[in-house]
Amino acid sequence: MDNKLLDILVCPLCKSPLVYKKEANELICKADRLAYPVKDDIPVMLEEEARQLPADEEI
Repeated sequence: MDNKLLDILVCPLCKSPLVYKKEANELICKADRLAYPVKDDIPVMLEEEARQLPADEEI
C-alpha cells in the first residue's frame, strides 16, 4: 500500500484516518470498527464491502 495514498484516505463514514493492516490486507477505521478490504492493491471504500470488527478483535 502506497504511503502517499494512506495519507489522504479517510473513512467514508466518519472521515477518521485509516490504519493499514498488511497481514489482513485491510484498511481499519478505529472509530467505526470497520475493516475495508484492499483488492489488487485498490482500497474498496464502500460501507457494504466493509467488515464489522468484533468487540474482542484488537485494532
